[in-house]
Amino acid sequence: MKETPWGWPVDPLGLRYCLNKIYDRIQKPLFIVENDMGAIDKADENDYVEDDYRIDYLQDHLSAMADAINIDKIPCLGYTMWAPIDLVSLSTGEMKKRHGFVYVDMDDKGNGTLKRTPKKSYNWMKHVIETNGAALDENN
Repeated sequence: MKETPWGWPVDPLGLRYCLNKIYDRIQKPLFIVENDMGAIDKADENDYVEDDYRIDYLQDHLSAMADAINIDKIPCLGYTMWAPIDLVSLSTGEMKKRHGFVYVDMDDKGNGTLKRTPKKSYNWMKHVIETNGAALDENN
C-alpha cells in the first residue's frame, strides 16, 4: 500500500468501503471532511509547486467517492480537504508538511514572505469543481 511521507496509508478503496459501511449503519447522508495528504512541496523560483502527487491522490479519492455515490448509491453530500491553503500541521507542528492547493512562502521557523501562490492542484481542482466532477473521467 502506498504511504505519504509521514507514513499515512493512501487507500482510496478504503474511503469507498468506509462510506458504504457507515451508511449501512446509520442510513443518513454523509459528508467527507478533512481528507487529504500532507506532502513536502518544493516550490520553484516563482513559488509554483507542481504537485502531481496531490492531484493523483485527489483523483483517486474523489473517483472512489463518485463510485460510492453513482454505483453503490451512497448519499454523500460533499467533500472537503483538511485545508485549501498551506498551514502549520496540527499533528506535527511543521510547515513543511503541506496540505493545500495554495503554497505559502513560510518555513518551519516562521521565516518567509507569506506570499501565496496557487499550486498545480489548485487549477486541477478548480476544473473538477467547474465540471461538477466530470473532469475526473478525463484522466481515466
